[in-house]
Amino acid sequence: MGETWQIAAMNCHYRFYSLESFFRDARDAGYAAAEVWCGPMHVAVDWARRDDPQELVDLAEHYGIRIIGICPEQTNPKPANMAARGEGAQARTLATFKNVIDLARDTRAGKIVVTSGWGFLDEPREDAWERSVAMLRNVVSYAAEQGVVPTIEALQRDETNLVRSAEELERLLDDVADDRLGVCLDLGAAWRAGDTIPGYFKRFGTRIKHMHFSDIGQVSHLAWGDGARDLPSDLAALARCGYTGPLSFEIVNARYHTDPAAALSQSARQYRAALDMVKEVYQ
Repeated sequence: MGETWQIAAMNCHYRFYSLESFFRDARDAGYAAAEVWCGPMHVAVDWARRDDPQELVDLAEHYGIRIIGICPEQTNPKPANMAARGEGAQARTLATFKNVIDLARDTRAGKIVVTSGWGFLDEPREDAWERSVAMLRNVVSYAAEQGVVPTIEALQRDETNLVRSAEELERLLDDVADDRLGVCLDLGAAWRAGDTIPGYFKRFGTRIKHMHFSDIGQVSHLAWGDGARDLPSDLAALARCGYTGPLSFEIVNARYHTDPAAALSQSARQYRAALDMVKEVYQ
């Protein structure tokens, strides 16, 4: 099977714990990488300012964790909306994403995750789509100047009225027409849209640079082992597709808020057990 994947912890479910607790627990669970979600209780970023990245860098270095991505808040009612309407909102959105990109540059994360944003329900969907395309072109251009790779993910239907499937994501990429914009495969969004891992790779191939990789049951973004996905089969599919990028365990559910460390540890154990099974097949 060759090289295995780099797994990354995410801090979404640590919103009631300190950022230091997240890094400490990630280390103790055996993670060597993290994708940092910019919840303001941990890392505040908006159009006017961003937290000093040095604290983030120092925590990562102290606990031996490499930051491999920055994931800003960007769904309604968050202020950064790729399809923002009006000069003021658009200026604030672009300024926010520039601050996010600068944070990725200064922490050596090298990558950010973005979305299509959302449009108002009392306007033509195509109007919001066109605004999203225009903003994405600006964001991608600035990211390239800073040496940061932007990747875009589809969202679920209750999160946006724009890009909610691989088909819609492909159309958006065609409209943006900039190969510097990569793809993040989010298993939750793929599940809701009826998309598959092989289907994503058939459409996007090596343009897939990142994954939000978590279990799914009645809801998505669960710790591995709490849903119904077959983790060994998912890893085998990735091996067949030739994916070698990171797997970020995006855990987002209130059930984990009081004991987030358990979810991190469980996901790591489940991954290692599944990886051993897949290696038996591919080696």
